[in-house]
Amino acid sequence: MEKRRLGKNGPPIGPLGLGCMVLSSAYGEADPEESKATILRALDLGCNFLDTADIYGSGHNERLVGQAIKGRRDEVVLATKFGFVCDEQGKVVGRNGSPQYVREACEASLRRLDVETIDVYYLHRVDPKVPVEETVAAMAELVAAGKVRHLGLSEASAEQLRRASAVAPIAALQSEYSLWERGPEREILPACWALGVGFVAFSPLGRGIFSGTLSKSGIAAGDFRRALPRFEEANLTRNLEAVRKLEEFARSKGCSPSQLALTWIVHKGDNMGAIPGTRRTKHLEENLSALDIVLSEAEVAELDGIFRAEMFAGERYAPGSVFRPEAV
Repeated sequence: MEKRRLGKNGPPIGPLGLGCMVLSSAYGEADPEESKATILRALDLGCNFLDTADIYGSGHNERLVGQAIKGRRDEVVLATKFGFVCDEQGKVVGRNGSPQYVREACEASLRRLDVETIDVYYLHRVDPKVPVEETVAAMAELVAAGKVRHLGLSEASAEQLRRASAVAPIAALQSEYSLWERGPEREILPACWALGVGFVAFSPLGRGIFSGTLSKSGIAAGDFRRALPRFEEANLTRNLEAVRKLEEFARSKGCSPSQLALTWIVHKGDNMGAIPGTRRTKHLEENLSALDIVLSEAEVAELDGIFRAEMFAGERYAPGSVFRPEAV
């Protein structure tokens, strides 16, 4: 797989990585052996960018990824995230960006991953109680100590990114971006390009809306999407109707809707990567085959014009959700 550099000084990654959150319990129960097989198949296919976080499965995801890559560490650009705080039941209840917590969280992730160094360490969300400069300064100490190679922010604003970049080099900013979530185009992407920061799109398949596997009957029990407004039954019905336009376009290109959605992102810039998640090697191989599809500038522009924000119903997160990017 051809590699592209993540930011001015970041690591070389494939345009499509693997978002590992779904390999734990976010979308319902997952089979650990099947999950490990998917990670190993990704590496076999040259997909070198693996993304996890300390809260995924309350640490389970980091342990799973660490076990899967044992013996193949040098093939992986390993990214993980910190900044959320969970209660004893594993429910996310807040944020912590304090310098002490930065160090504690990193040490805990290193233990679970069973590695000496994290390649890209993200602040999962900015803590509204702690200036982002203080958090990033503590993260930079991890780089100096050899525990982390590159720094990143997740779902930060353009202003927060500029403030963080004034403290230490930021290799990447990660945010939700897809044909049904175009928000980063307004301020985030221009700020990234101006600062030489790479951009990583999570949920590039619209949390599965483009997969063709969702139905109007709703989301199964145990799936975290049940708490997301866009997947409430009435909104989901409207959103699935909008996806039909992507299906029509995909047929004209001889590919699946999910492949087209990924191809669109890959064509949006050389300083960009995406991390679609899947539990199955079949779907992984289908996703990575999107790199073989070529879109003309006119086709990219046509997709831009078709998929406007007003097409889709519901907010990304419920009001008051700790996951909302803005301060809570």
